[in-house]
Amino acid sequence: MLPLGAMLLAGSMGAMAQTETKTLAPVVVKEKAEAAQGKDTIKVERTTIGKGNQELRNIPQSITVLTEKLITDRNFDTVRDVLRNTGGISFLAAEGGEEDIKLRGFSLQGSGDVFADGIRDPAFYERDTFNNDRVEILRGSAALLFGRGSTGGAVNQVNKQPLLIDQNEVNVTAGSHKYRRATGDFNIKTGDSSALRINAMANTADNNGAGSSIDKRGIAGAYRFGIGEVDEFSVGFYQLENRNGINYGIRWARPTPADVGNSAAQVATSQLNTSLDPDAYYGMDSDYNHGRATYGTLGHIHRFSADTELKTTIRKGSYSRDQRATLWNFAGAASQPGGQAAALSTYGPGTVLTRSAQNKVQDMNNLYGQSDLSSKFEALGYKHELLAGIDYAHEERTVYGAQTLSTAQAAVLSRPNTTLGTPDDGASIPEGTRPFGVSNNYTSNGYGIYGQDVVQLAPKWKLLGGLRFDHMTAGYRAYNATSGAGTGTYFMNIAKWSKRAGVLFQPNELQSFHVAYGTSFNTSGDAYSLGATNAETPPEESQNLELGARLDSADKRFTTRLALFRTTKMHERNTDPLIPIAVLSGKRHAQGIDLDFTGRITPQWEVFGSYAWIPVARIDVGAQGAEGQGQRPSLTPKYSGTVWTTYQITPQIRVGAGLNFKGEQTPNRNPGFSSPSYVTADLLAEYTVIEDKFTVKANVTNVTNKLYGDALYTAFYVPGAGRTMQVTAKYKF
Repeated sequence: MLPLGAMLLAGSMGAMAQTETKTLAPVVVKEKAEAAQGKDTIKVERTTIGKGNQELRNIPQSITVLTEKLITDRNFDTVRDVLRNTGGISFLAAEGGEEDIKLRGFSLQGSGDVFADGIRDPAFYERDTFNNDRVEILRGSAALLFGRGSTGGAVNQVNKQPLLIDQNEVNVTAGSHKYRRATGDFNIKTGDSSALRINAMANTADNNGAGSSIDKRGIAGAYRFGIGEVDEFSVGFYQLENRNGINYGIRWARPTPADVGNSAAQVATSQLNTSLDPDAYYGMDSDYNHGRATYGTLGHIHRFSADTELKTTIRKGSYSRDQRATLWNFAGAASQPGGQAAALSTYGPGTVLTRSAQNKVQDMNNLYGQSDLSSKFEALGYKHELLAGIDYAHEERTVYGAQTLSTAQAAVLSRPNTTLGTPDDGASIPEGTRPFGVSNNYTSNGYGIYGQDVVQLAPKWKLLGGLRFDHMTAGYRAYNATSGAGTGTYFMNIAKWSKRAGVLFQPNELQSFHVAYGTSFNTSGDAYSLGATNAETPPEESQNLELGARLDSADKRFTTRLALFRTTKMHERNTDPLIPIAVLSGKRHAQGIDLDFTGRITPQWEVFGSYAWIPVARIDVGAQGAEGQGQRPSLTPKYSGTVWTTYQITPQIRVGAGLNFKGEQTPNRNPGFSSPSYVTADLLAEYTVIEDKFTVKANVTNVTNKLYGDALYTAFYVPGAGRTMQVTAKYKF
């Protein structure tokens, strides 16, 4: 195969563009190899999360890559499933089920640190994996690359791209709780340098109740032309529609009626509420959680030479969310049998539960544009690897609030009580008739410019340095949802520098060691909300220190990544007790070790593992209270991770097994509860009916039906999924 770089250097750009298009045909082999890597192995060598297409060993920061093969082997249908099975990640069961992720003990800013192809993807929706080539997790501060946010890190979904080959694949899955899923991946080579790829998905399940039901559809398409040539273009489209149920999980509970209402310091706490059925649904049949994510993408790559290219991407997105949910609670003592408050010692079929509305209706429209230049060159006697770019972001969010109801409307839309004996009683109200008006809207415009250089100081040493400047303005207007009258207008103006520095020591091709420093910042409007207490508050500031290594086996089939880190949020927002404004008076830190190991121990034996140990995590300066100064931050277990392995017993039979584990953790604003440590096990068996054509596999997850807290919130938690069984048939043609 003639490398692309050699071809580009063979002549001038103009002559090559006109006369050597056919010479670029060997790119077919290169693209096919890349396609096989993601589908046929769990180990990768390169990543795009660092803006350029870089070798992982050349990035002085921890990165975990979960490939399409690993995602498919374990039947991960959502990005949340993918993240759940990596070390150092936990979930806040936020009001309304938002993807509020914590990485290394720090929040990923309400999904603002979730990206798709390196472009911010901040809307609230349940992200599916049907169009993912891989998911990349960058650990530690990353503001130089992405701007605001990224204290704990960033999550990047890499969408599938057209390749210069003809290959098609259909998967059909059936399983527990009436689970049904079908996906199709169709790649068509349309010319010597062009290809079309379409991915589609349909998924339904009842999941033991209306509140956990799944009903979603997705389609994504992309067309690339000029692949491997001086100018390459792409156009893409993505749409995911969720028409799911919603379940607010299980309430924490006190041991006895005397303990109800007491503070954490006054009562011994219970752990998970094992007295309640984790599969029960306490909402109403009329509850739902509908959402749609739609975006289109235009891309262009101009290759100045084999080592220099400019990549430009523009994305326009539109997102909608319509959640009509029931937040349930235990009724007061006066309404309970015997007049006693509901507690573990008094639960019974007659225990009364109240139901209240928890509605979230909002729209989001975004426009992003970015250009990134990557170049390798020699200057002043040193080799350089330059990354530089600019980006622009326009974001609009409109939130709708329920209007004041008339007496007649209130009577019709009132949620009736139920009991523990009959939680899913089939009650329904005409939720669609509830009137809504604009509650608030948020608009922001921001741009960033960055530059980073990696200098080869000596044969084994590289030095990295980078700076970024961000400027952002935002406006927020609040309204009375019923009358439409304005109730407040607030503005934010941010100008901030971010820094990144690192040293790489690479004694040979198998070993790479690094020490790195990076900063990040979080604005007051990270949640797309401003008010009198925070509009004038400067951004929070954070820094990350890391000492790490990436070590390959002699045959390069197996890689281990490990890092010792310390992340500190130096200026954290707190509310001043004397004046009602947010001030940057807080400080917290977390330090520990995380590692990954991935690859083949033998040609038949493949392994993936991800582990995080955070023995030190502390709120150094903060408000006093349930989660305050001197305490360990919530949702920061001391250890967490996963191990997954598969073995090819014969050419037709492959088996796999894995463990997922997490240490004890507490909810935010903890009133005294904790979720205990747990371990769950998964199994896989696969049989190849026709080689390279037809396979059948069976997955069993949570084999022992372990009860555990998957996501935690102050008043409730969401149990993890119980034992599930699924069978998948895959056909390639």
